[in-house]
Amino acid sequence: MSPDFAIANVLTIAGTDPSGGAGIQADIKAFSALGAYACSAITAVVAQNTQGVRRFVALEPSFVADQIDAVLEDVRIDAVKIGMIANAAIAAAVADRLRHHGAKNIVLDPVMIAKSGHALLDPEAVGALRALLVPLATVVTPNLPEAAVLLGRGDRWTADSMQAARSDLLALGVEWVLLKGGHLEGSDDSTDLLFGPQGTTALPAPRIATTNDHGTGCTLSSAIAALLPAHGVEEAVRRAKTYLHGALAASDRLDVGQGHGPVHHFHALWPSAR
Repeated sequence: MSPDFAIANVLTIAGTDPSGGAGIQADIKAFSALGAYACSAITAVVAQNTQGVRRFVALEPSFVADQIDAVLEDVRIDAVKIGMIANAAIAAAVADRLRHHGAKNIVLDPVMIAKSGHALLDPEAVGALRALLVPLATVVTPNLPEAAVLLGRGDRWTADSMQAARSDLLALGVEWVLLKGGHLEGSDDSTDLLFGPQGTTALPAPRIATTNDHGTGCTLSSAIAALLPAHGVEEAVRRAKTYLHGALAASDRLDVGQGHGPVHHFHALWPSAR
């Protein structure tokens, strides 16, 4: 089948979530819900649930590299999503193998802190993420705390400072940045800003009152990756945000865990009631 008409094959490189709401599991669900075929390479095995992260074990960088090679030497990969990388050595291994294989349509979600506040990235790995992975990416999707770390600045944000961060974020070497505004206080809307070659696009969305927001960053970045080959960055981001909004709005149809529950990845596919 011609790649122009084939179902997109999308690779996620990330850590696990045994409760199924974030990480590799969320990525695979988002890919599948949006009609893409999911491949994966695991960077870390994480003991977590809806209430928090207990601990994680990072895999050997060479084994992460072997997983990536095994996929890319056999499967046509149309897009790549990078999530949790855990440490600097894994960041270097991922960057080396993606560069070696000429991977394209790379979406980097700079995962640093879990929803519960637990660290998922060694502090010394931030420089490696910034120097090695950000320049490889087609689009980077930081939330406000992650953007503050990438820029080495304080994490107190306003709507004006979000706008002003455009040049500094793009100066990191990436073509597109989706700066997510969900952490911005004092607003009824959650407005993301898409910075790109042609300027800035504001993407507002009403906030949804729910505690079922586990894995929202993983889900959004994975949705962008799934849609990117067919639609390009701007349209992929718009469609991905619409998908995530629907998944959040329908999250109360799930009953998973006692903390921050997952979004409903298959809200458009599963029946609303039994």
